Amino acid sequence: MKIYQDLLDKKAKLGVIGLGYVGLPIALEFAKRISVIGFDINPKRIEMMRNGQDPSKEVPSSEFEGRDIVFTDDLNVLREANFFVVAVPTPVDKFNVPDLKPIIGASSTIGKVVKKGDYVVFESTVYPGCTEEDCLPVIEQISGLKMGADFKLGYSPERINPGDKKNTLRTVVKIVSGSDAEALEEIAKTYEVVVDAGVHRASCIKVAEAAKIVENTQRDLNIALMNELSMIFDRMHINTYDVLEAAGTKWNFLKFSPGLVGGHCIGVDPYYLTHKAEALGYDAKVIAASRFINDNMARNVARKVIQHVLRNTPDVNNARVLVKGVTFKEDVSDIRNSKIIDTVKEIQAFNIKVDVVDPFAEPEEVHEEYGLELASGAGRDYDAILIATAHAPYRSLTPQDLYDITRPSGLIADLKGMFKGRITERDYWSL
Repeated sequence: MKIYQDLLDKKAKLGVIGLGYVGLPIALEFAKRISVIGFDINPKRIEMMRNGQDPSKEVPSSEFEGRDIVFTDDLNVLREANFFVVAVPTPVDKFNVPDLKPIIGASSTIGKVVKKGDYVVFESTVYPGCTEEDCLPVIEQISGLKMGADFKLGYSPERINPGDKKNTLRTVVKIVSGSDAEALEEIAKTYEVVVDAGVHRASCIKVAEAAKIVENTQRDLNIALMNELSMIFDRMHINTYDVLEAAGTKWNFLKFSPGLVGGHCIGVDPYYLTHKAEALGYDAKVIAASRFINDNMARNVARKVIQHVLRNTPDVNNARVLVKGVTFKEDVSDIRNSKIIDTVKEIQAFNIKVDVVDPFAEPEEVHEEYGLELASGAGRDYDAILIATAHAPYRSLTPQDLYDITRPSGLIADLKGMFKGRITERDYWSL
C-alpha cells in the first residue's frame, strides 16, 4: 500500500481531523504541496477558517492564501481522503484521569470513512499503547477492515508550541512510527514534505507515544524542582531568580524557572503516563510528586497575596487585587488549563475583589470555560497586583505604571521576575 507518491501527484488526498492549535498548522503546511481536507466537528470554526481566520489566533490570514485545502464538517467530504491525520485534544477530567472521549470519537469518525489502502496517523498525545489498544479496535469494528491487510496505522506525536515562531512544524525534528516497515517509510516520506528538520523513525508506535510523554514529563519534573526551591528560598528571604542566575553560570546547569504549569502539554501529559503505570501495577511516585507540587503552586501564590492583603489593608472588606494575565503562557490566547484561575478563586474565597485583565484572552472564552468575567481595564488603588503572565505589553511597563494604580502599602507580585530589582516604592515578591 503505497501512498506517498499518490499524495504528491494529487491522486490521493490528506485529511486532518481536528483543526485546533495542532491540526490547522499541519493542514495548511501540507496544503502547500498536497490536496488537503480539513475536518472539524465545530461548524463555527469551519466557517471562520473558510474565511481565512484561525479561531486560535495563531496562524495569520496570509497562511490560508494559495493553499489546496477544503474545510468541512461533512463526513462525505472527509471520505475522499486517503491519508488521515488525527489531531484532536486529549485532556484529563477533574480527577486528572485521561479523557479519551475526543480521540475515541475521532477513531469512530475514521472507522466511518477509512477505505482499503488508506493510512491513519494519530498525533494526539496519549499513553503508550493507546493507539493500538484503544483507538485501533474502534476503527476496525466500525469499518469492518483490518489493520495491515486493509489499511496502515501510524503515530507521529505533535510538537506544536503555541506562540513560538522559531520552533515550528518545519524546523523541529518529527518523530514518526508505523504499524510495519512499509507504513513507517511511507509515513516518514510524507512528513518529510513539510518538515525541513527531518524525521526520526521510531522502532514502533509505543516508542513514539512514550517519547512524547517523556518530553513533557521531564519538563514537569524540572519545573517542580524549581517551584519547590522557590518555596524554600522564600522562607530564607532570598530571591529564586538571583539563585538561578548564579547557578546558571555553571556550564552544565539546566536552566528552568519556577512558575504555574498550565496548558495542554506539561500540565496534562504526565497524568497519561501515571494512569498507564497504575494500570500496570506501578506507582509512579516521582512523577506524581511533581504533579502535586505544580498543581498546588497556584494556591501557594494566592496565599502569598492573601497574607499581604490581610496584614497591610486597613479596610479588608474593600480590599482589591488586580491579576494581569489569564492565558497559560505569554503572548498567546490559549486559556486551556490556566492555573491562574485557581489563584483567582482562592483569593476570591477570602471575599477579596479581584479584577482580571488580559490583552490576548477572549472574554467570551474565559467566561464560558471558567465563569470568570474579564475586566475591560485596570482600576486604581489596588492592594496587590499579581503579574501572572509575561505578555509583551506587561514587559514594557515601568515601575511607575504599577505605583500609579496601587496603594502605598500595596504588593507587586511578579511571577516571572520581570521587575526584579526595579520595584523600590512598593513591597515586591516573586517566585
